[in-house]
Amino acid sequence: MPLRPQKPCNAQGCNTLTRNPRYCDDHAHLLKSSTWAKPRESSTKRHYNYKWQQARAGWLTKHPLCRCCEQAGKVVAATDVDHIIPHKGDMTLFWDRDNWQSLCGPCHSSKTASEDGGFGNSRR
Repeated sequence: MPLRPQKPCNAQGCNTLTRNPRYCDDHAHLLKSSTWAKPRESSTKRHYNYKWQQARAGWLTKHPLCRCCEQAGKVVAATDVDHIIPHKGDMTLFWDRDNWQSLCGPCHSSKTASEDGGFGNSRR
């Protein structure tokens, strides 16, 4: 059986040719980063089920504008219902409507990234 062709390592700045799927032997440890080692649970396991979808739809009907954009003087339609204080599995906090806010996609992504350490941000 023929060998697979060599290609450059995917590590930034590394031009070593390898037959491994992504990284050369020196950078193989990058496959075992925290993202790969512990994938995120499914939305159902995180309690975002049909009941949540119904509650979310009702909330967005009553609160159709993004709260962050509204505070900045912009009118932007909300697409996400955000938990102001992350619930982290606490079902009382999860269903507490005083802890909900309507956000647009970009505002929700930046808020979540700042809390979870995404996009190179440190965790809060």
